[in-house]
Amino acid sequence: MNEILTALWPVFALLCIGYGIRRLNFPDDSFWEPAEKLIYFLLFPVLLVYKLSLAEIAAVPIFEVAAAVVGLLAAGSMLLILVQRLRPLSGAAFTSVYQGGMRFNTYVGLAASAALYGDDSLAIAAVVIALMVPLLNVLCVLVFSAYTQRESSVASTLKALCKNPLILACLLGILLNLSGLGLPSMVSSVAQLLSSMALPLGLLAVGAGLNLTALRSAGGSVIYSSIIKLLFFPLLMLLICSLFIDSYLVAAVLVLFSALPTASTAYILARQLSGDAPMMAAIITAQTILSFLTIPVVLALFNQFF
Repeated sequence: MNEILTALWPVFALLCIGYGIRRLNFPDDSFWEPAEKLIYFLLFPVLLVYKLSLAEIAAVPIFEVAAAVVGLLAAGSMLLILVQRLRPLSGAAFTSVYQGGMRFNTYVGLAASAALYGDDSLAIAAVVIALMVPLLNVLCVLVFSAYTQRESSVASTLKALCKNPLILACLLGILLNLSGLGLPSMVSSVAQLLSSMALPLGLLAVGAGLNLTALRSAGGSVIYSSIIKLLFFPLLMLLICSLFIDSYLVAAVLVLFSALPTASTAYILARQLSGDAPMMAAIITAQTILSFLTIPVVLALFNQFF
């Protein structure tokens, strides 16, 4: 447990620093929106391309990883829909609970994976991202269509996914790797510098986006969404990995990603598609704070049983 806490401490410290400097208004609010665009459209894609172009992609059991991801998302969706039947919420509220229970924070996942398991884990993490991002976006749009009056198009979502910089970066990095082309040395040296900025700045941005005020109106929905995401998901993934995954590193990354707090981008989707945006803000904040405690416990449990 001490080793896990030591490895994760810098990740959580940067989240706290991001929250602190946003509250101090230094830099001011005008900084964060362009910073988030820089991270999302440039720094993280460069990080993924750079790391994947050098990684041992052939060593990643893609079929097993895909089966584990699909199984987890299917089970999570069924559980959340069952809870909605047993304890009905308004359609808008349920869409926020669903996003809170299903989505994951890419920035925290990549930073924690690198801190805990080194660069070798990033290829596995990239495969997980390439699988989870499109599946989750389609599932969330379907849930919005089913539970709100706002019509949303799966076709438009798929079109947007084809332009998603993280997915495109994963595909490009894998292509450069498997083709043997790699990155030219002049490009690689620049990519290395840009990559070194991605994780720290990404974590600061996640921390800056936390909204403790939203927690004041948080109710039971925030609690059970967090329980499903931070406890049920990793325990289910632990079971899946113990049955079907042989590699310790692959299983560790899968369990880590299953234990991540929900994505901060879920708030944007909630606003765009008539979801409950205040509840979404509360869920994002609550899960991010709770994950400080739950991720080390989940990983310690994983080390005991795998």
